[in-house]
Amino acid sequence: MSLLRSARFPAIVLLVAAAAGLVVANSPAGGPVDDFLHRYVGIPGVLELTLSHWIADGLLAVFFFVVAVELQYELTAGQLNSARKAIQPAIAATGGVLVPVVVYLGFAWGTSSQAGWPIPTATDIAFALGVLAVFGKGLPPALRVFLLALAILDDIVGIVFIAVLFTSDVDFGMLGLALVAIVAFGILSRLLDTRARVPIALALVVLAILAWAFVYASGVHATIAGVALGLAMAQRPALRVRHALEPWVNGVVLPLFAFNAALVVIPSVSAGELSPAFWGILVALPVGKVLGITLFGWVSLRIGGRGAAPPLRFGDLLAAGALGGIGFTVSLLLSELAFGGMPEIRDQAVLGVLAGSVISLIAAGFLVSWRAWHHRRQAQATDTATA
Repeated sequence: MSLLRSARFPAIVLLVAAAAGLVVANSPAGGPVDDFLHRYVGIPGVLELTLSHWIADGLLAVFFFVVAVELQYELTAGQLNSARKAIQPAIAATGGVLVPVVVYLGFAWGTSSQAGWPIPTATDIAFALGVLAVFGKGLPPALRVFLLALAILDDIVGIVFIAVLFTSDVDFGMLGLALVAIVAFGILSRLLDTRARVPIALALVVLAILAWAFVYASGVHATIAGVALGLAMAQRPALRVRHALEPWVNGVVLPLFAFNAALVVIPSVSAGELSPAFWGILVALPVGKVLGITLFGWVSLRIGGRGAAPPLRFGDLLAAGALGGIGFTVSLLLSELAFGGMPEIRDQAVLGVLAGSVISLIAAGFLVSWRAWHHRRQAQATDTATA
């Protein structure tokens, strides 16, 4: 379990799962596997989804719960608990959202691919921290804090996009029932440290399932239930639950989702026949993210003021920008949502996410290694001067 809590191993598992999905989809096994994932499972007439939807709507809600718990902690006791701490990564994150959107729309404006503009706005925390763990020995703590805050803020934007842009025909009655279940969940979680821990824990599980089901039935994307539950839960037990769920999320939930999302057939077309969605994402992730995060981050360092986060060099911002271009998990989900009714464009968008994220990953590996070497050399020079 400790291996699945590390920063390196989960990122590797995620990459392998996505590669496996792509290989299987383009092999003779692709058809049977796709048919299997589109079998309906559940309670007929009440809640019946395909296995693929259970993974994307059900299991991924657990991932968003874990993200929301971390977000709650950072906003109340961590690196984002004051405007002074959050201002620099917030400005950089703004650039990391706006510039990729502009780049994407430069390819897709006025076409059927235009709806995919939110896809390149996301940053995958697991991958970004994994690259830092592998290549970042010697980097200053300020860069790690900056990147974590940046990735969390990007996730907030992704969550807002999912909640606002991909919701239709809302059933406010069901949404009201979901809200009641979430409030009850939050209140009951504050009693977990009493003697009645076991029955309360069981009641929390039931309330969480009900909240998810009500959100799903309301027309709002069901993963939002995970976000709401993570933010509503009392912090101390929430952190314990997050710790218990982390290996399962890293070792089961995310790999299954990556495999399922990457299960697309590579189209037998020339480069000129690929959709604007593919090209827009392919360029927006590695290029738009670097430009947006670096330039806006550089501006933020000029206006941060005294007492703000420790200053970072331009090269550090370049490395952070490359890391931000690893979209992966949330970008794959946004691809499914944006082009759910257009399978061909969705598949090309997924390929764009995978290709753009891999390019960003390679660039981030080089840039992070370079900055780590630079900071180690500076530290050695300082030690020599003071010896």
